[in-house]
Amino acid sequence: MPNLLTRLSEWTNARRKLVWLMLFVLIVVVVAIVLTPVFLIMPFKAQTPRTMEISYLMRRWSPVVTILGLLAILTLTIGLWFGGRWWSRAIMLILLVPTIGATWLARQNHFEWMFNPLANPAYAKVADASFVNDNDRVLVVTIGGESVAYPIRLMGYHHLVEDTVGGTPIVATY
Repeated sequence: MPNLLTRLSEWTNARRKLVWLMLFVLIVVVVAIVLTPVFLIMPFKAQTPRTMEISYLMRRWSPVVTILGLLAILTLTIGLWFGGRWWSRAIMLILLVPTIGATWLARQNHFEWMFNPLANPAYAKVADASFVNDNDRVLVVTIGGESVAYPIRLMGYHHLVEDTVGGTPIVATY
């Protein structure tokens, strides 16, 4: 009889370890599907068409994957909760934080947070533009004899600037 109890206890421990492993893998998947596009699409970082395709595919599927992942993680957590010690329950609650955070972030437009339009572009004469170095590349727009220049290193973060050049409203983009 003690041999049967020992085997049952070993099986239960092996099963709990497997459930913990599944829990960690699911958390990594849920967080990765949301954060990977953020790191792939960054200003001044090389971006290939394949990288963009992967990023937008992950972005498109992240709301569904995070909900399904959260439900699976909650199911595994509930299964581990009973029979768990206080410290393992605390770890489970802590592990829910990045999962819930990723589930929320999947429903936000974090690309807009990274690349927000420059709301109030300020004009500066060339001599006063100390934030532009001599070797900086600029995007130049000339309309009706009036010219403006937008530093590309700033446009890389904002991508859009609404402006009026030569009396014509424009949206400059990079």
